[in-house]
Amino acid sequence: MSSERHELRKVMGRTDIIALAFGSMVGWGWVMLAGFWVKEAGVLGAISAFIIGAIMCIFVGLTYAELTPALPLAGGELIFAYRGSGYFWAWLTGWAIAFAYVSVAAWESIAVSTAINYAFPIPNIGYLWDIAGYPVYFSWAVIGMIGAIVLTVLNHFGAKPAAIFQVMATVGLAVAGIIFIFGGIAFGSVSNMVPTFTSGAGMVAVLMMAPSMFVGFDVLPQSAEEMNIPLRQIANVLIISIIMAASWYILMIIGIALCAPPEVRDAGAVPVADSLAYAFNSPTFGKIMIAGGLCGILTSWNGFIVGGSRVLFAMGRAKMLPPIFGKIHPKHQTPTAAIILIGIFCVLSPLLGKNALVWFVNAGAFGTVVAYLMVSASFLMIRKKEPNLARPFKVRKGNVVGVISVLIGLFFLYLYLPLGHSGLIWPYEWGLVFVWFAIGAILSIVAKGSYANIPDSERELLMFGEEYARQEIVKAGK
Repeated sequence: MSSERHELRKVMGRTDIIALAFGSMVGWGWVMLAGFWVKEAGVLGAISAFIIGAIMCIFVGLTYAELTPALPLAGGELIFAYRGSGYFWAWLTGWAIAFAYVSVAAWESIAVSTAINYAFPIPNIGYLWDIAGYPVYFSWAVIGMIGAIVLTVLNHFGAKPAAIFQVMATVGLAVAGIIFIFGGIAFGSVSNMVPTFTSGAGMVAVLMMAPSMFVGFDVLPQSAEEMNIPLRQIANVLIISIIMAASWYILMIIGIALCAPPEVRDAGAVPVADSLAYAFNSPTFGKIMIAGGLCGILTSWNGFIVGGSRVLFAMGRAKMLPPIFGKIHPKHQTPTAAIILIGIFCVLSPLLGKNALVWFVNAGAFGTVVAYLMVSASFLMIRKKEPNLARPFKVRKGNVVGVISVLIGLFFLYLYLPLGHSGLIWPYEWGLVFVWFAIGAILSIVAKGSYANIPDSERELLMFGEEYARQEIVKAGK
């Protein structure tokens, strides 16, 4: 059995892990959306939405913080859901979080063209089609396609090169953020910080985006198998990364509100860049923010290729997907098939046009909240079923935290459903959800056809390995 179970190499240090989590969460979204947040909810309303979102994510994050060092295996949410709730719910959870990661990675393929077009206008050559009123040109789409190919190849060559790249890009992102907030304080004006608050509905609209803005800390469980640090420290890094991201978003909201009046930031093609250029009275500083934003695109893009490929690999290793997904490259020790599948989606997504930016954000957030809800429920189930499971980090008043996390997951899920405040848009956003789960259903059927009936004991060893497998299940199968 051990010969069938491929394992990933432990190559990530503490700096790599922090850069992976923070860089995955803080990508390009704030560059495009910070002005929208202020317009929709007001300065205090937007800040409040992100504080509430951060608190909610910390509750969910605490369940991850206990489970990840207890079960430090590739797959994260998949592993937790299987341990707590069984095969079906594990498959649903794994495929949902994979959808969230692929959605964000595909989003970055579009965002990179948008960013470059701001600094160096791309000529409209090779008209392809209109989608939702937006004309798509090949000259614009090919930029994102090239970026997708480069990131896919980088990840193919190993986790360590991808981690080094992540650290470098995260440093560039942080420098741009410092310049932005400094520009707002030094050259902006408090009189620009309007509106202060718009309405509760506006704050909820911003809050709905919070899951997609904080998604990224959950990449850590996906990569736990490759981490070379004490297990307890994984929990600390996970919670710290959420606090870091929340602080970043709040600073960027304050920064854009200081930098420029509403008429500038609302009309900007890239609001953060236009606002900083206005504050410094120089277009050069707009291009500096684009450079920083590009670093954010690359950190997020790279992080979600890492996370998405690991959960697909874990599903393949557990024989929930066709055999090819459970294999790793003999030299580079990477899940090649999973990386290629994500790369294909990233290459194709720019063909949907600029409007798809919002579609991917909302549809991906839906996948995120499904996974968060399942992890929270599985956290409670594992605590009940396995009270003696070795937990390097144990949450105080864990049952209370678990119940609150489940309620938070249900609240966010309600918001995204048609009965909620603002359900996903048909046909674009729901279409992405249905296409992804249709692909999953096909791959699941292919997987079932590729394997004979798999006993529970075999699946247990495939998913958890000998060290973390439940011995009563393994022995029952012998």
